[in-house]
Parts: sequence; structure tokens; C-alpha cells
Amino acid sequence: MALRAGDPVSQAGVASQLRTRPEVKVIDWDEPDSPQVVVVVLDVLDDGALRVLRQIQRTSTARGVLVTTHIDEQQLVNAAECGFVGVVRRAEATPERLVQVIGAVAKGEGRVPPDLLGSLLEQVGRLQGQVLAPNGLNFTGLAAREIEVLRLVAEGYDTADIAMKLSYSERTIKNVLHAVMTRLNLRNRSHAVAYALRQGLI
Repeated sequence: MALRAGDPVSQAGVASQLRTRPEVKVIDWDEPDSPQVVVVVLDVLDDGALRVLRQIQRTSTARGVLVTTHIDEQQLVNAAECGFVGVVRRAEATPERLVQVIGAVAKGEGRVPPDLLGSLLEQVGRLQGQVLAPNGLNFTGLAAREIEVLRLVAEGYDTADIAMKLSYSERTIKNVLHAVMTRLNLRNRSHAVAYALRQGLI
């Protein structure tokens, strides 16, 4: 894992705590090995801090752990958009807790404070019920019809077969596929199917 902090004292303190733990290996940013996890220590998640997180996301494949003094639901969403799926409040950032969260994030899991998780799930429910569902969408940005078309493409059906099965015209099926590929920057049908599989949609 690699470490970045907003100030030298935090950088040195967190690094010294983690270097004694055999479960994690702390590497420098300039080492040739790319880190699996990056830990960023910040006081507040303001616009400047978000720029740092976005820059890390653009230049690294590492998953992120954020250690911060204060974070609210919107800031949690902003951090998650930057690939930071582990969040620890500074007051709770013991070496044991940090190692637990780093290990979880390295395995592809998310870890956030329980009180934030509850309110975040409430927001997600409201968003799905009030914004996405009335427009025929879900969190993937795909409508039910789009998912069904992709499922049939994945099963090997051609445009004519899909149109017949779903009682649409071939032109409609082509338009659905084109809309999905354009909106999600997908190259072709195979890429669209691969995306849907990765997202667990089909």
C-alpha cells in the first residue's frame, strides 16, 4: 500500500504505525511497484482534497482508503466516485482498524462507518424510488428493456430473433443497443455484453 497525507506529521505518524504491521507493506509513491491500496489522510474532504483523490484515481489502479476527521453522506458519495471505498474517521484510526480496512479494500470490499452506511442506504432508496424508477432506470443507468436486450445478445440471439422475442421492430432493437453503447462508451455488442456481465446485470 502507498500513503499520502495532507501534512508531514500525519504522513510520518501513519507510516510509522503501519510499518510495524506485518499484514501490510508500505511503499513509496516513486517505487516501481504499483500499490494495491492507497491510503489518503486528510482533515476535510473539500474541493482541493477531491482533486487529489481524482488525480490518484486517474493515475493509479489502486483502491482507496480515506482517513478523515469529518465526512458526511455527500462527501462519502464523492469519495466513492473517486474509487475510495474504505473510510475511517481519524478518531477511530487505530493501527488495527486501518489494517482491517486496508485488507478489506484490497479484497474488493467496502468499509464505511456504520452511521454513514445507514443514512447512505436511505438516500439510495430515495434516489431509486423518486428519480430512477419513475424514469425506467436503475443504478447501472440501464433501463429494464436495455438489460433484457443485452441478456438476449449474450445468449447468442441476433437482432431479428431479439425483435421477435420481445415484440419490437428490428430498428428498435438496433436503437436500444446503439443508445446503450453510446451512453456507456462501449465499442460494440461484445463490449456491451462484457460490461453487463461485469456489472452483474445478466
